[in-house]
Amino acid sequence: MTCLRAHTLQNHRLSRLAGCERAWRDGSCPVRAAEWGYLRRGPGTAANAAGNSRGAGPVAVRVTTAAQNAPQTSPQASPEQAPIRIDIWSDIACPWCYIGKRKLESGIEQFSASGDAPAVEVEYHSYELSPDTPIDFHGSTTEYLAERKGLPLVQVEQMLDRVTGIAKDVGLDYDFDSVQHVNTVRAHELIHFAKANGRQLEAKEQLLKAYFVEGRDLSDIAVLADLAEELGLDRAAAVHALEERVHHDDVLADQQQAQAYGIQGVPFFVIDGKYGVSGAQEAATFAEVLAKVTSDRDEANA
Repeated sequence: MTCLRAHTLQNHRLSRLAGCERAWRDGSCPVRAAEWGYLRRGPGTAANAAGNSRGAGPVAVRVTTAAQNAPQTSPQASPEQAPIRIDIWSDIACPWCYIGKRKLESGIEQFSASGDAPAVEVEYHSYELSPDTPIDFHGSTTEYLAERKGLPLVQVEQMLDRVTGIAKDVGLDYDFDSVQHVNTVRAHELIHFAKANGRQLEAKEQLLKAYFVEGRDLSDIAVLADLAEELGLDRAAAVHALEERVHHDDVLADQQQAQAYGIQGVPFFVIDGKYGVSGAQEAATFAEVLAKVTSDRDEANA
């Protein structure tokens, strides 16, 4: 794998990557998942790690301190049997995060096809791309990018058309005409509430669909409570958690961890506490990195 030139955090922080918000600003960026939002001039970036100026390929980063957050496995489990953990930083309002989710799922399916591959555990972490969005802001993505970010309307519409086409390729029907751009902190808090109740993965999928496909207002506590109820969670408990900001510190902790890693764009995937993958890469890339983790384990136990 030419893409896996590894660095440790002791010597090199995770590549400082331009996130989705910079991509919104620069419509000249090639609109591919690995390129829009994940290009940077300088060493240690997605583009340079792949040896390709167009930015394809995962970031060449080892993340040694991610192991601090890894789940504990039983003493009887050998390393090659232990599940491979994937920690994902993403935002509900990032179109590449939903696309990346689908591609990761396909990559895990490819990796697991052999039948003897280790299990894969996924956990999502909060990352707000636009935390400065007023909590009471209401407007479309087009309005937000054109009015608040100063982008020409035609440029915004072209970018949204492109990403809509890419989303369709992985089975997602984005409807940017209906998307309501909002501050996503409450949505992140709901995901942590769902995590505390064993439904994080389902909540992540539901919120992404609610945002990009259904055009629901994810800043509205009543809407979020509806979504919690649809997941089979206690509505009153969800409302209490949102009104009292029960999980706000959890959101902040995720973002502080991202800052410690040097993550500045999403989606960002930390695989087995060692490898960092930036952007909505192809399914085969995720399968390759998972295979690399398995190979590392085999070598360590040879």
